[in-house]
Amino acid sequence: VESGWGSILPTVIIASMMHAGPAEKSGRLNIGDQIMTINGTSLVGLPLSTCQSIIKGLKSQSRIKMNIVRCPPVTMVLIRRPDLRYQLGFSVQNGIICSLMRGGIAERGGVRVGHRIIEINSQSVVATPHEKIVQILSNAMGEIHMKTMPAAMYRLLTAQEQPVYI
Repeated sequence: VESGWGSILPTVIIASMMHAGPAEKSGRLNIGDQIMTINGTSLVGLPLSTCQSIIKGLKSQSRIKMNIVRCPPVTMVLIRRPDLRYQLGFSVQNGIICSLMRGGIAERGGVRVGHRIIEINSQSVVATPHEKIVQILSNAMGEIHMKTMPAAMYRLLTAQEQPVYI
């Protein structure tokens, strides 16, 4: 899947692996890993469809060389908000972070655009309505602990989308 707009490394993320397929059998790849290069070709900044075409073109090869960056699928975020006068510095729509105030406390805490909030202060918000998420965040002070993951990966893991194996 795409890493998402605003990603630190705009490249593809391994969101699923075919059971007993070559990627899984290698034991070297994990869900959440970002693919930087494959056989010397950089995938950074390329559209997902281009990356998929490059990878599909390698099916006949028995060995490939990949450079990856290990990234766990879930990101831990810590926002320090001394009191309610401080804005959190991000916007959320249906649990997905859609904008981020540059230099704000959320950006400093590790919030990423395009990520789905899955937990706030040890409370799951996976099935929580938008209004409730906004309320929880609006009233939160002190150390705010959140867990997030790329929205595209969340949709795959919750069967909202089906994986495309290449």
